[in-house]
Amino acid sequence: MHQTTTPPPEEGGTDQRTASGEDHPFLALERELSVFLRRARASSGEMAREVHPELEAAAYGLLVRLADAGRQRATDLAAYFGVGKATMSRQLRALSDLGLVTRTPDPADGRASLVALTEEGHARFSRVRDARRGQYMRKLADWDRAEIGELARLLHRLNTTLGG
Repeated sequence: MHQTTTPPPEEGGTDQRTASGEDHPFLALERELSVFLRRARASSGEMAREVHPELEAAAYGLLVRLADAGRQRATDLAAYFGVGKATMSRQLRALSDLGLVTRTPDPADGRASLVALTEEGHARFSRVRDARRGQYMRKLADWDRAEIGELARLLHRLNTTLGG
């Protein structure tokens, strides 16, 4: 068993390592991200099924991106999510088959197309997103809004760092 001279950082201590050299902040980050990612995967599956019973959990993130950023090329979506073109093509085909997205020619390059939510896709997605936002608001009601903003900022920074 190892001991530190001060409490771990997550408990207000300043010593960053245990006597055996373990780094508390990174251990805590790994632990919390593991739990968060497990819950996020389950949540994405639930939300995907609420949008459409046949929608894959992984495709839910595409709907989020298209709703937030608007029309996009498939190659840009693949780069954003860090997946290959074949994976992106398969997911977009599934979304198209479900009537949730559509492709239109890219006016800047006739060889490419732009992917966008259909009216149906937008309506279904918005309904689920609004319900989920309501759940977050209820569950985080006792959090200070500045803390929620800081969490969003830090998650954005983490996503940017890990994605690049």
